[in-house]
Amino acid sequence: MSLQETGYTAAMELLRDCNTEEGFLASTADRANYRRIWGRDGCLTGIAALLSDDDELIEGVRRTLVTLIRNQGPHGEIPSNVDPHSGRVSYGGTAGRVDANLWFLIACGQYWRKTGSTAFIEEFWKNIEQVRYLLGAWEYNNRGLLYIPLTGDWADEYIQNGYVLYDQLLYFQSQVELSDMYQKKFGDSDHVLRDRLARLKHLIRDNYWFYREEGRPDNIYHDILYEKGREKVKKHDCRYWMPFFSPGGYGYRFDGMANVLVSLVGLGNPDRSDSVDQYMAEEVVDQEMMLVPAFHPVISPRDEDWADLKMTFSNTFKNKPYEYHNGGLWPVITGLYAADLAMRGKKKEAEAFFNGVIRATRMAPGEEEWGFFEYIHGREHRPCGTPRLAWSAAGLIMARQALRGKPVFCREIPNS
Repeated sequence: MSLQETGYTAAMELLRDCNTEEGFLASTADRANYRRIWGRDGCLTGIAALLSDDDELIEGVRRTLVTLIRNQGPHGEIPSNVDPHSGRVSYGGTAGRVDANLWFLIACGQYWRKTGSTAFIEEFWKNIEQVRYLLGAWEYNNRGLLYIPLTGDWADEYIQNGYVLYDQLLYFQSQVELSDMYQKKFGDSDHVLRDRLARLKHLIRDNYWFYREEGRPDNIYHDILYEKGREKVKKHDCRYWMPFFSPGGYGYRFDGMANVLVSLVGLGNPDRSDSVDQYMAEEVVDQEMMLVPAFHPVISPRDEDWADLKMTFSNTFKNKPYEYHNGGLWPVITGLYAADLAMRGKKKEAEAFFNGVIRATRMAPGEEEWGFFEYIHGREHRPCGTPRLAWSAAGLIMARQALRGKPVFCREIPNS
């Protein structure tokens, strides 16, 4: 058996180990709060499980979604995590986790597409609609983009906030899922939702990309902020999608997860995707490891953002240079990038990054062969964070399935 197949088998075994009566645990490791059902991790893991065609793992997706629904907050919020033993429910730390709600809607849609279960939509439509309404309220100004508080998504100890691209991309995909589920349930289009979806597409394409653009696009969110974004591009040579903007201006650091998701959700185009690929190859990716960092460049003590970064943590400071979100190399992001490359026909490059995921997830201390650690140190290339992490295994599974022709996000509408 090849190392790739061995790795895939190990990833599948880890997902089975994480699959409980309540759904997917974030990790089997008895560390911090990882032995819980997480909104974000559980749903992303669930998407990989759907790609696997394993019946028991697909049932695990349903159980994960049901656990999240049963613990939905009074305003419709999906939990950040649920402890299945104590019953403790968290909706976030210093701020709520917006992306838990977004991944939840995406996973609901993808589960329906995979199973054709209209009964699932019927049973939980009210809960789905509550999330939709809550997300609309989180636009605050009804202008089409979600406003994300500091620590409000997966980069929960990093410094970006405001109109964060990563979350807008998930918002777009969640609206695609909602629109298709609505069409199936009611036999007609939700025209308000369709209009919102079209508007969001233009807002993302026109406000987060500046490189080599001529003229001004039609859907500028805010004129002054837009000009600030142009200045950032000139200063920092941003040949990629901008990570966020806020009332204070644009951020400029390369957001690995966001730049990968753009194409996966169908909002890229060949020229922009090629520009991102080239920038990553020249400036971002460690050619020895072939892994994608969460953010680039690293924030160091000499940078002006260091003081803010040091204040942004929950219990202990994790974001030392080349660690965690601050330049750590993430198998899950790399797996998604390999999947994106594969679906764009760049099979050679996809294989190279898939092998990077294999190397990373194989790292383990002692005699254990497959560690599936959270991330790899960006300079020392050692495994860091929590081991036996389900979404690290999910990254491997999604890359392998994409190389076999399966997109991460299915677009098919079931006939049943």
